[in-house]
Amino acid sequence: MSEPRLERLSLNQATIQRWDMRQTIAGCARAGIGRIGLWRDKLQALGVSATAQHLRDAGIKPSSLCRGGFFPAATRAERDARIDDNRRAIDEAAEVGAPVLVLVSGPPADRDIDRARRQVEDGICAILPYAAERGVRLAIEPLHPMFAGDRSVVVTLAQANTMAERISSDFVGVAVDVYHVWWDPEVYVEIARAGEGKRIVGCHVSDWLAPPPDHVLGRGVMGDGLIEVRRLREAVDAAGYTGPVEVEIFNRAVWDMPGDEVLALIKDRYLAYC
Repeated sequence: MSEPRLERLSLNQATIQRWDMRQTIAGCARAGIGRIGLWRDKLQALGVSATAQHLRDAGIKPSSLCRGGFFPAATRAERDARIDDNRRAIDEAAEVGAPVLVLVSGPPADRDIDRARRQVEDGICAILPYAAERGVRLAIEPLHPMFAGDRSVVVTLAQANTMAERISSDFVGVAVDVYHVWWDPEVYVEIARAGEGKRIVGCHVSDWLAPPPDHVLGRGVMGDGLIEVRRLREAVDAAGYTGPVEVEIFNRAVWDMPGDEVLALIKDRYLAYC
């Protein structure tokens, strides 16, 4: 790559949703993007071993695997099934060479949100020994509070930090996604706090469009919205994180663009705004 800063750039696979795994790897190779944040559905569609081989052949490294988590459930049997699925996700990450499994904690099974949060922490503790054995770090990713009811009961970086501190393992950290944390008046304090414990294991970037065009598929390309992306990324770096920076954009308009155009766009915006 001609620009050294692009060496940290990673394409989160959700950004070009219509590409399968082979297309994503080939496209990143053409664009000179050396890392990909993988998603399990596309990984499973091609096969874990085949994906690992395609990545090696292209000289591309996975930055993470998304997603594990979704721990809360109404019954013990359901919770156990989710623990088993997270162990499978750890196996997939280890086989393909992804150093981090991103955990989207999951919504409450009923109105008891405190119990759901305990189930998240219990679930992480249940899979932690296996993750450590396989050499895969677990990233607790707090989501914006608007997702508390359908995706994650962990909604602030402070919550994620506190949970990781209680668990107290080198294999449990936090992922800082600027889309989910930019609004928080304590975000810079909490980024520094995560850095003190060397807990930052992932950084994701996009932008916040106002108003969001969609509850889920409303993220913008960096520079199109309100987030001080570079300031947040620099804070994450100052906290000691030197790993990949994943561009993760859920947006139908972006998905409808030709994939190679998206890759060119995110490279330009990454340099300009990240």
